[in-house]
Amino acid sequence: MYNHEPKDYKCPFCGLEAGVDYENVLSKQDDIVYQDQYLTAFIGTHWWLHNSGSVIIVPNKHIENIYDLDDETGAKVFSLARKIAIAMKQEYKCDATSTRQHNEPAGNQSVWHYHFHIIPRYNGDDLYLNHKNKKYIEPNIRKIWADKLKNKIG
Repeated sequence: MYNHEPKDYKCPFCGLEAGVDYENVLSKQDDIVYQDQYLTAFIGTHWWLHNSGSVIIVPNKHIENIYDLDDETGAKVFSLARKIAIAMKQEYKCDATSTRQHNEPAGNQSVWHYHFHIIPRYNGDDLYLNHKNKKYIEPNIRKIWADKLKNKIG
């Protein structure tokens, strides 16, 4: 009902979940910190200046946005988000975490697959003052952060 995915859309998150590293997709298999039959969680490819190692959770089933998300999958996303937030506190030594999720173009959704962000926070990080200052992080750096979380999440 509230969908904006173009016809013939090649979903980058579905490829990642399926074990495929597409050449034109920035996320890679080494970014994955957790995967089961329902969800995949991975280190994001772009970070804010003081918030390294953010994680994105996606349902393995292609769901465009929160309006299409069923309650059972939503509950699984929030349960995993809690585990990841705790793992971040332990492994990243961050002061806090923030979560966010976007829907539709006016809500800044940029990938047409439901995704939920967990962001490590630090005192004075000015995340919302530097909101537009994100930069691409190379795969070898993302892997270091992914490895920190993999064993903690289980």
